[in-house]
Amino acid sequence: MSRPQGGMNTTNLSSNEQPRQSQFKAVIGLEVHCQLNTETKLFCGCPTQFGELPNHNTCPICLGLPGVLPVLNTKAVDFGIRLALAVGARLQPTSVFARKQYFYPDLPKGYQITQYDLPYAVGGGISLSDGKFIALTRIHFEEDAGKNIHGDRVSYVDLNRAGIPLLEIVTEPCIHTPEHAGEYLKRLRSIVRHLEISDGNLDEGSFRCDVNISVQGIHDKELGTRCEIKNLNSFKNIERAIQYEILRQIDLIEDGKKIVQETLLYDPALGRTQAMRSKEEAKDYRYFPDPDLKPLIISPERIERVKTNLAELPEAMANRFSESYQITLLDADQLTHEKELALFFEEVVAKVKKEISPKIVANWILSEYLREHNEKKWDFKKPVITAQNMADLLNLMAEGVISGKIAKMVFNEMVDTQADPSVIVKKKGLVQITDTSIIREAIATILANNSGQVGEYLSGKEKLFGFFVGEIMKVSKGKYNPALVNQILKELLNDQEKTLQAQK
Repeated sequence: MSRPQGGMNTTNLSSNEQPRQSQFKAVIGLEVHCQLNTETKLFCGCPTQFGELPNHNTCPICLGLPGVLPVLNTKAVDFGIRLALAVGARLQPTSVFARKQYFYPDLPKGYQITQYDLPYAVGGGISLSDGKFIALTRIHFEEDAGKNIHGDRVSYVDLNRAGIPLLEIVTEPCIHTPEHAGEYLKRLRSIVRHLEISDGNLDEGSFRCDVNISVQGIHDKELGTRCEIKNLNSFKNIERAIQYEILRQIDLIEDGKKIVQETLLYDPALGRTQAMRSKEEAKDYRYFPDPDLKPLIISPERIERVKTNLAELPEAMANRFSESYQITLLDADQLTHEKELALFFEEVVAKVKKEISPKIVANWILSEYLREHNEKKWDFKKPVITAQNMADLLNLMAEGVISGKIAKMVFNEMVDTQADPSVIVKKKGLVQITDTSIIREAIATILANNSGQVGEYLSGKEKLFGFFVGEIMKVSKGKYNPALVNQILKELLNDQEKTLQAQK
């Protein structure tokens, strides 16, 4: 095969791979399993906390013991309605729970309660930044299975997760690139977090994605044979797995080989997909309506009640931020991707002085704050730097107490110590110098020590002005007021130019 093995760079295809790939079209469909933030499981009263001792959160119902009856979690249904309304799906007045038959050690009943031919919501979709619309086929309720834990010589089964409520969100096969798949998933996770129906935590498995991929020639009308990649738990790995699988299938087609319909796993260390098992068809699961559960009837009154309390969605919030705070839609989109970050931004804006515009606040949060957040893996819900401290730092700039350069030094100290910015400024003696006589004397000395550059500047090389500013700020260690530095520097250079003219 011509496809590179091992740690293939899937974001920057080689010049040979790009034209090869342009002769084919990938058809991608995504199935997301989103765990709901309910206190109890979908059909019993067992708690849903992550990280409990194995098999601690179990009861006869989720263990599938004889003679028990499931009872549907009302809150889970309301959460499902929230998502359907948020993505414009059509809520069906009547839906039916079905039994999906398969036999794994972590499925104690020997079947999974889900919805099949009559899901509670159909249609809807999510728009991407470039206008691409990712259409949904359906959203349905489903209980989670348990978890197998494999050791060297033995495997264990933990059933704490068995019965936890999930929403399965299924797209149409309308995605054609890894990038669109990644953006769709990020936007979907942002929505469920804004709605507060799920924490969307990929690491803990509360937001999992399966990917169906087939490849066809760009002029072919029939879809190719599809393969499914399961249990992908990071956005980066999802995009890499899709890119690898696209190239793998292209190689097989070009080599005249048959693509086998199968379920795959992605190995991040090797950067490749690997066969897990042959792919089941719906008929293999022998779906039939669960006789222990009545049809789910969602009344118009219930829908209206949920709609009335629906949270502001990321797209609407981004548009509001852009209009109200006069920031770019791109910045607004970044600020509203996480609900807690959006609230943090608005709180800082409310606390800063009028001299600090929302755009300045946005720039600081999207650069300094997010850089530290990503590097140190902060929790947005427990900010290391509070909105009050962030506002206090920016207010020190507005008052002229510190310069922008000093503010960044203070911010770094705040990250390390969580101290109040005014305390840091006082302790380290970082107060900005605004005494014009001190600044004038320092600038005069620098100009005298750099007479050659002064001559070049006066002869027309105006870019050297930045050189002088840099030298001045270096001497002052950033403590001189930048506006005064610029003003006095211009005055002194103009004086030298007048002297030069007079001598001529």
